[in-house]
Amino acid sequence: MRKLSLKELNRLSVSAYKATEKTPIVVVLDNIRSGMNVGSIFRTSDAFALEGIYLCGITVQPPHKEITKTAIGASASVTWTYKKSVVECVQHLKNEGYKMLGVEQTDSSVLLQNIEISTKNKYAIVVGNEVNGISNEILPLLDMCIEIPQFGTKHSLNVSVCTGMVIWDLVKKIKL
Repeated sequence: MRKLSLKELNRLSVSAYKATEKTPIVVVLDNIRSGMNVGSIFRTSDAFALEGIYLCGITVQPPHKEITKTAIGASASVTWTYKKSVVECVQHLKNEGYKMLGVEQTDSSVLLQNIEISTKNKYAIVVGNEVNGISNEILPLLDMCIEIPQFGTKHSLNVSVCTGMVIWDLVKKIKL
């Protein structure tokens, strides 16, 4: 066994990436305070060729040193849009036909492994602030909340980690 070289990985250039067919998923960042979390989500979104990212509220925007550090260039490849109001962003995406999936522990959350995905739909994954979660104002606008089962002493995961888990699960159900 040996590691593959960068040349063997056949990575796309930014222009080739922008021209590729995208996975019908966007991520909505609802007041994410850490630029490192934002950069990590950019990197994951690039890896799975998502349609884009919406940065809302206090979420930092590129160029930002913490985003640059963790995104490793993905903020140049992934399409992103800033919206001051997460409510307006979510309403806009609903009007565009996206199924709105919040990642939040609620009284009606569906466990990640139990969600059913249709390849006919477009999806928006909404993730919330590291301390407060998803804004209460958008909960009624969501089609579903997804919860990742946990078995330890903590009741939450880092926002970039759980975003990656949800993205992978949806991509797997859509593409594989």
